[in-house]
Amino acid sequence: MTGLKRGIGDIQTLPLSGHVGFDSLPQQLVNKRISQGFCFNILCIGETGIGKSTLINTLFNTSFENYESTHFEPSVKLIAQTYDLQESNVRLKLTIVNTVGFGDQINKEDSFIPILNYVDRQFEAYLQEEMKIKRALYRYHDTRIHVCLYFISPTGHSLKSLDLLTMKSLDSKVNIIPIIAKADAISKTELQKFKTRLLSELVKNGVQLYQFPTDDETFSKRNADMNGHLPFAVVGSMEEIMIGNKMVKVRQYPWGIVQVENENHCDFVKLREMLICINMEDLREQTHARHYELYRRCKLEEMGFRDNGPSDKLVSFQETYDAKKNEYMSDVHGKEEEMRQTFVQKVREKEAILKEAEREIMNRFEHLKRLDHDERMKLDEKRQLLEEEWNVFNQMKAATEFYAGQGYGNVNGSLKRDRKNFM
Repeated sequence: MTGLKRGIGDIQTLPLSGHVGFDSLPQQLVNKRISQGFCFNILCIGETGIGKSTLINTLFNTSFENYESTHFEPSVKLIAQTYDLQESNVRLKLTIVNTVGFGDQINKEDSFIPILNYVDRQFEAYLQEEMKIKRALYRYHDTRIHVCLYFISPTGHSLKSLDLLTMKSLDSKVNIIPIIAKADAISKTELQKFKTRLLSELVKNGVQLYQFPTDDETFSKRNADMNGHLPFAVVGSMEEIMIGNKMVKVRQYPWGIVQVENENHCDFVKLREMLICINMEDLREQTHARHYELYRRCKLEEMGFRDNGPSDKLVSFQETYDAKKNEYMSDVHGKEEEMRQTFVQKVREKEAILKEAEREIMNRFEHLKRLDHDERMKLDEKRQLLEEEWNVFNQMKAATEFYAGQGYGNVNGSLKRDRKNFM
């Protein structure tokens, strides 16, 4: 018997002699996904009044609830609205996140920060759900952003610094599809030049845009062609008029009409086809497999988790937990010792200050004692002088009385002589 040693990775192909039934597996998956429903989350970034709500309404052929905003918002706010849509037997939970007040502030330096924080919060919420002991991801409402429609003003010149900074900050977190809004505001020649200039600036600044996948043979040619049309120049409108024998969405002007779904007038049909009809599932997959996985990996590495140890050995969750706990306790003990040393140092400093103050007080007390002693000496000297003068006065008084009793006439002269003799 000559046996063949097969490795674990070797695959043996066997012909089937009859029907088995696992060819129905794709249909089983389809039925399961349809019963669970789908979710799709769109982030719309653009200035106030640029046409974000109108385009979303036109894309889904529905009048969504719009949030009225002004140009006087103190900061950028993100408002998320979720809707349940159904087409045939497919249910879609659509979430539209609108950036209210974007670009309206005088200081636009941090306008992208609230958007960045919102995207990270959705990743964090999904990661927390994944790490639960009892989790049910199939029932969890996934709020991660699947696509960012970035609306660019049809200036015909170049991108604003705010646009470049925002897209550069978000390109590693969301799938960005740039859109030239209200594209009927500039001519076709200017529009083509504007597209070329925008792409050149994005490439020069290293902004990574979402590229429609070309690995699927069914849509590879179409997607490759659409990648060359970025950014899409679109026009949105819910107004309909009768042209021929069908109702058509248009924008009416004194000089004529712009048909929203006419590819000769704008790229709205291309956007809808690429976004919803062909690549919606790829956008969802890219969000999970690329952007969320990058966030998850960075977050777990930041928490101390790793796949392999120093000897390229697999590290279990318990080992990682214990190592992180020991590291944390070591940091706690180190901080406690540092705080204790700081406390002791401050106590010593306070004691030194108190001793210095005590010495100063004693010095002042000794100084005051010396002053008091000097004053007392002076007072004693003055008292002695006064006593001597008092004795002289008493002697003079006694002499006066004596001379007066003896009957001397010139008492004053005698007193003067006696005084001279005494002095």
